Amino acid sequence: MKILLHICCATCAILPIRIMREANQSVTGFFYNPNIHPYTEFRKRIESVNDYAKASALEVFFNEEYGLEDFLAQVAQDPAGRCSFCYETRLRTTAEFAAANGFDAFSTSLLASPYQDHAVIRAFGQEFAELFDISFLYQDFRMAWDKAHKTARDLDLHQQMYCGCIYSEKDSFYPIKPN
Repeated sequence: MKILLHICCATCAILPIRIMREANQSVTGFFYNPNIHPYTEFRKRIESVNDYAKASALEVFFNEEYGLEDFLAQVAQDPAGRCSFCYETRLRTTAEFAAANGFDAFSTSLLASPYQDHAVIRAFGQEFAELFDISFLYQDFRMAWDKAHKTARDLDLHQQMYCGCIYSEKDSFYPIKPN
């Protein structure tokens, strides 16, 4: 099976790529993350994915559109609901790219993170699979989160401290304290 894997960051991509390859699936990466803030973090993640791609002989397509303004315009009225918009945007674009470029299925490295909502990701994946007439490959890749981080450290890959958007950056570095 020829799979397009949406990649949010190199660290999250390590385990899905390994598992898919062990299952004799052909995996190609797709970096599309218009939510990441600041721009310097966006560039670090692109460079890290590129470094990992070279180290693991992975072909990756990079959509380097920095869509911060659109992201903020869509989520500013409801920052708590931002993740749903993020999943929807990235999975729609990945599914559309996969269908247009002859892939059999698509998936996302977001499924490797214990911090992501698998039910929402899966629902959007299935919705866009139907819309673009392509399969969505759902698999829970969280089982070796720590091992993937160790591999990323061993490869000297950039490891971020937050999911990506300005709101998750704030949550990570300025957590709300209970009274």
